[in-house]
Amino acid sequence: MKNLFLITACLTFFAGAARAQQAAPPAQSYSFTLADCINYAYEHQDSVLNAQLDVKSAEYQVKETTGIGLPQINGSASLQDYLKIPTTLIPGEAFGQPAGTFIPIKFGVKYQSSVGLDVNQIIFDGKYLVGLQASKTYKELSQRSLTRTKIQTNVSVSKAYYQVLVSNEQIKLLDANIAQLKQQFDQTTAQNKQGFVEKIDVQRLEVQYNNLVTNRENTLSLLALNYEMLKFQMGMPIGRELVLKDKLADVKLDENVAETTVDTAFYHNRIEFNLLETANKLNELDLKRQKSQFLPSLSAFGNTSVAFQNNAFGSLYNDNFPATYIGIKLNVPIFNGFQRKYQVKQSEISVLKSQNDIINAKNGLTLQANYAKVTYTNGIHSLNNQKRNRELAQEVLRVSKIKYEQGVGSSIEVTQAQTGVETADNDYIKALYDVLINKVNLNQAYGRIN
Repeated sequence: MKNLFLITACLTFFAGAARAQQAAPPAQSYSFTLADCINYAYEHQDSVLNAQLDVKSAEYQVKETTGIGLPQINGSASLQDYLKIPTTLIPGEAFGQPAGTFIPIKFGVKYQSSVGLDVNQIIFDGKYLVGLQASKTYKELSQRSLTRTKIQTNVSVSKAYYQVLVSNEQIKLLDANIAQLKQQFDQTTAQNKQGFVEKIDVQRLEVQYNNLVTNRENTLSLLALNYEMLKFQMGMPIGRELVLKDKLADVKLDENVAETTVDTAFYHNRIEFNLLETANKLNELDLKRQKSQFLPSLSAFGNTSVAFQNNAFGSLYNDNFPATYIGIKLNVPIFNGFQRKYQVKQSEISVLKSQNDIINAKNGLTLQANYAKVTYTNGIHSLNNQKRNRELAQEVLRVSKIKYEQGVGSSIEVTQAQTGVETADNDYIKALYDVLINKVNLNQAYGRIN
């Protein structure tokens, strides 16, 4: 009876687990082109989202700075209970007392209360006007930083996408080689059983076949990691299924890229150069702010209040004593130990340094563009050469098989030819990956990604 109960409990548990597994929703699946992946990353990648939040924060900072020039209004209220009213000594002579004597008198009442409103308004302040310009430039800097983050995300996603495409192509080549080698291995095994070839010929092919199968399994494992890397660059949860719609044949490789030249507008296409220009603009505004400290500032102010006084708390607010005043204040800087002078000098140096950075950036960006062009051109040549090498390796293998079947060649020649095909395939895959990555680097170097 006890065993029957345990069996029933186990069956109930497994049945519930099976129902739960069936009820689990399937993993969400996506079928994306490269453009789809990039757009998805713009909406989900945390670095892009944080950069967008920085832009929003900069907008609030502009509004905060603008608010400094608006009327500043503060209210106040107080309530005082004099447990002991202060005593003041009055000279006795004023009341006919001997000289040198004092009469203690208490002024005031036990309870006092007041309500007031204080207003301040900037009329002219050079630092405020420059600060307002600087806050708008800071917003521009955050927007350009967002653009730079998007470009970096675009580059990372593109490279990861191409890595997956190349890995898929590598698996196709491995499958073709495995199928070809398997057919040759089966034929050689049959010939060995009939006594036409030696056992060592079969063993050589078996070694090659096993190596190819192992290589394919390793490539499949790397392909899974490449998919996960692509999802990570996109900001997509790793557990979701992703299918790539683009094919390698869809990628256009421009062989006439060597004819591309750099014009004067080239630098302005690079976000790095734009960021340096904005940083220089901020330094110039800071210099302007430091110089504005030599100017006077003018502000207006006003105050209105109502005071309540009484010795009885219950009657404190029966009588009130209002007071109101307005005024204007002019502040003229005269001398502060030459601090403002040397602050201006420091800001001038910052401007000169940022200008030097811009000059150096022009040279660096030109060098980067030329390097990317040469690297991409060489990559195209290498890829075309590796395509030709694959064709030649396949032809060598075909001829070696014919010679071996006709008895005028050796199995070693066939094995070497097969190894040559595998080497040519590997070199082709490497050249293909390099040219795709160089294509992304070239587009980035010429400011074509935005």
